[in-house]
Amino acid sequence: MSKLPLLGPGQLETVDGAIVGISTIRVPFHDADPAGVVWHGNYFKYFDAARCVILDNLQYGYMEMAESGHLWPVVDARVKYIGAIYYDETVIVRARLVEWEYRLKFDFEITGEDGARRTTGHTVHVAVDTATREMNFSVPKLLSERIQCLLQT
Repeated sequence: MSKLPLLGPGQLETVDGAIVGISTIRVPFHDADPAGVVWHGNYFKYFDAARCVILDNLQYGYMEMAESGHLWPVVDARVKYIGAIYYDETVIVRARLVEWEYRLKFDFEITGEDGARRTTGHTVHVAVDTATREMNFSVPKLLSERIQCLLQT
């Protein structure tokens, strides 16, 4: 495992040849239901925070994606709820970029500060040309080069 230079909040590492973005989140009141449990749809928001650590450090965040002529819609998403997350709790969200040749696939894990696993999941994204709205069957060269460069750091 090696730590990488970081742009913005979060932590970035390489682990076993993969890029891992780490985000620490203190659960706000508005993310929880009346029982104080995080609403199930908010887990994807937490996934996105860790995914953005990776993308921002590739200098390929949402604005750069659009400027490069690509959108990256989610075409597959999965979440497995293992243990509840509560209001005012601090959780660690890890995103791991596991595929990037034809699509982007991120695996996720959310743990409590005690290290106990609360949630796992993944999202799959494909590149769509903003002008034609056609799906591309490869990752744009710019992004692929940035990923390789970051892995060699």
